[in-house]
Amino acid sequence: MSTPPSDFESGPTDAPAIRIGVLVPLTRPGWAEAGRHLLAGLQLGVREVNDAGGIAGTPLELVVRDTAADPQKAAAAVDELARLGVAAVAGEYHSVVARAAAARADALCLPFLCSSAVLDTLTDQPTEWVARIAPAQSHGWQIYADFLLGAGHSRIAVAAQPSVYWASGTRILRDYLAPRGGTVTELDMGALTPAAVCDALVDQRATALLLLVGHPEPAVSIVKSVRRDQRLAGVMIGAPAGQPEFNEWATALGDEGASIPFLRYLPERTGPLGARVGTALREQLGEAPSFVAFEGYDTITVLADVLRSHGADRALTAESWPRVAVEGTRGQIQFSRPPGISVWQWAWAPVQVVDRDPAEPGRFRVLHSG
Repeated sequence: MSTPPSDFESGPTDAPAIRIGVLVPLTRPGWAEAGRHLLAGLQLGVREVNDAGGIAGTPLELVVRDTAADPQKAAAAVDELARLGVAAVAGEYHSVVARAAAARADALCLPFLCSSAVLDTLTDQPTEWVARIAPAQSHGWQIYADFLLGAGHSRIAVAAQPSVYWASGTRILRDYLAPRGGTVTELDMGALTPAAVCDALVDQRATALLLLVGHPEPAVSIVKSVRRDQRLAGVMIGAPAGQPEFNEWATALGDEGASIPFLRYLPERTGPLGARVGTALREQLGEAPSFVAFEGYDTITVLADVLRSHGADRALTAESWPRVAVEGTRGQIQFSRPPGISVWQWAWAPVQVVDRDPAEPGRFRVLHSG
């Protein structure tokens, strides 16, 4: 699928349309494969709304902007989209980018429905303008920590790069594991080579290494070094942020990319809507859809429901978040205010810990659910 043009129209153009701004990473250094899946879900949702008559006869139209994982670019895109008169902004995958977009949307009184970014503090102060489909990082990563303890891992090392997102993840793991007898040692990937990581794992007697780093590098090089070090044959590699979800991971690592548990936001059993949407997404993408594609589809499901009830008025959209009750591909979506979360939050999307089956790396195994 090619990168869409600056203005991407996703519906009929012979009538005035309700425009929705979309933020997605479609070029490097953004995770373009995640952006492609997110956009596919958004596009499918809009296409189905328009095929069913639109919003009281008015089609939806997506206005897509590539964030390229750049917070400043995302904030500037929100400014532009607001000037273009969009009814709301949706999307984004990278948490630090979504945080910049959310702050700008809040300042402009522009509704923003965040599809896939998980950082707890999307805004510094509580806001009525921002809602989120994806579960907060603290919720998902605590479930991952439960999985680690259940699998017998209490001596955890994290290979981390400098980032608000990675620092938040390290803090969540440490705060959750420490009272339960676990330890978390941080390995600074700004100072260590993959070979040095292996030496540190031996010195620390860690039984699990979590990748809190970018993809493909240095994640791929770290996995290869650890997998090929005979001293570390019993060390589990984990990737709570979900790097192994996408085909790029399997292509880069082959069999070495299997047995690396990660977080995925899908139910164990898909209902009729999820099954139908999954089939349509597979056809559109030419490959199995990731959970990110379902997040995109569910985003449009929510926005269409709100727009049908209240039209394209921005203030009415923001006022509608707490009254949303709509069936998504992964369960009924409703928004509330969980403690510590500054935006309207779906609490919660289903959470799984899964990995790629070493016997068949194209197949995923569910290891734990929360």
